[in-house]
Amino acid sequence: MKTKPEQKSAGKAKEKKSSSPVAKPDNYMPRLKAAFREKVVPAMMKEFGYKNPMQVPRVERIVLNVGMGEAVQNVKLLESASQELELITGQKPVLTRAKKAIAGFKLRQGLPIGAKVTLRGNQMMEFMDRLVTIALPRIRDFRGVSTKAFDGRGNYTLGLKEQLTFPEIKYDEVASIHGMDITFVTSAKRNDEAKSLLAHMGMPFRK
Repeated sequence: MKTKPEQKSAGKAKEKKSSSPVAKPDNYMPRLKAAFREKVVPAMMKEFGYKNPMQVPRVERIVLNVGMGEAVQNVKLLESASQELELITGQKPVLTRAKKAIAGFKLRQGLPIGAKVTLRGNQMMEFMDRLVTIALPRIRDFRGVSTKAFDGRGNYTLGLKEQLTFPEIKYDEVASIHGMDITFVTSAKRNDEAKSLLAHMGMPFRK
């Protein structure tokens, strides 16, 4: 028979275990990752004549970057932006710092002026799925994203005007309205390959 202290400690241990987040199964696969294997790869092989599935370009990482020049005057704005990035991505951001001093803007070298997050793997796939199916359609009068933001090396940068595009961000809780850049780094060698890859993965390009 357990003594009262033992019963109390056992109860605490049980409570702690039940309050922890539910772990995803070992065979868990994001919906977009499954769609990539089952639909995107065959479609790309047919479109570009790839002979091997490994030749099909892939999204290697997604980088979200928020620049906060106002943080020079008010550091709390940067703290708020970092917290919002973490809410959106589920990953803790890293601060970006000024590479050189600019006296006119009272900017010193090394001063924090932004925050960024780099997503890979399943987390990247889950974010992209939420972006194209939930966040982008929430933009007022949305008619698709620009097709002119490729860099010629298979990478695409999407600029958002405000963080409220994401449902995780509540209007009443934001310290300031700000935009962000979302860069899709792919293994594609050409713009047409990168565009086709992103389009097949649900990116709503403007027609």
